[in-house]
Amino acid sequence: MNNRLLIALPLAAMLALPAVAQNTTSDQNQQPAASSSSSDSGNATGKAPLAPPSREGFWGRVNPFARKNYVKRQTEPIRDRVNELDELTSANSKAIKDTDQRAQAGIKLASDKANEADQHAIDAGNKATAAQQSAQQVTTRVQNVENVVSNIDQYKASNQTEIRFRPGQTVLSKNAKDALDQMATAVKGQRGYIFEVQGFASGKGQSAISNSQKMAESVVRYLVLTHDIPVYRIYLVGMGNAPMPNQDENAKTKHISGGRVEISLLKNDLEQLSSNNGSAPMADQQQQPK
Repeated sequence: MNNRLLIALPLAAMLALPAVAQNTTSDQNQQPAASSSSSDSGNATGKAPLAPPSREGFWGRVNPFARKNYVKRQTEPIRDRVNELDELTSANSKAIKDTDQRAQAGIKLASDKANEADQHAIDAGNKATAAQQSAQQVTTRVQNVENVVSNIDQYKASNQTEIRFRPGQTVLSKNAKDALDQMATAVKGQRGYIFEVQGFASGKGQSAISNSQKMAESVVRYLVLTHDIPVYRIYLVGMGNAPMPNQDENAKTKHISGGRVEISLLKNDLEQLSSNNGSAPMADQQQQPK
């Protein structure tokens, strides 16, 4: 019996030593952790970093008789700190994502505003170009009008014909009417023209002037009644037995037998101005987008 007690007592002491050493180590580990948590630190979690135990315990770094509760107490601070770091990392990722989304939205808004400003600038440039073209067209028209106004009384010969009469005759022949029809049809609906009608007759003095006047009046009467030529566009003069127009001064004066009438169609630049003004609006309509 005594021998059994002697053997049991050392064995019990050996089994009790690991528990005492484990409790001592856990108490030592809890004291530095509690003291360090009270101090401020500048890390991400706002807590002091985990410090290793100041003493290794009875068994050193590894306790061969460590129990589950002992291991749980040792790893619980680490697990809590890892969870805190995971939460902090998730919060930082969300903040970075939100910041990136706001930055992308700002960049897109700025890009849209820049594109809109570019489009406004292009539209303004197009309008300025169109205004410049319109101003140039107006300037050209004004210059044309000034030229026409300055030369409004300058008529140039456009067409000319001659009608001959037998002595004592004042009636127009068919050939004479055809020639007058051709000249009158060419000016139908136009402006800026006049007819110059000059009558020439054989004979002398007032008798020749009267005969030439009657022949010229027959031409004017046909133009007015047949082709509705306004009277104010016809200038009539009886030249009598005057020399032929455009005759060389050095040449001998020639007189005619019978009679004749010189009809000259004279035009100024008014008709040309009207045609230009009529074609300009058509060009503007073609340039406008449909």
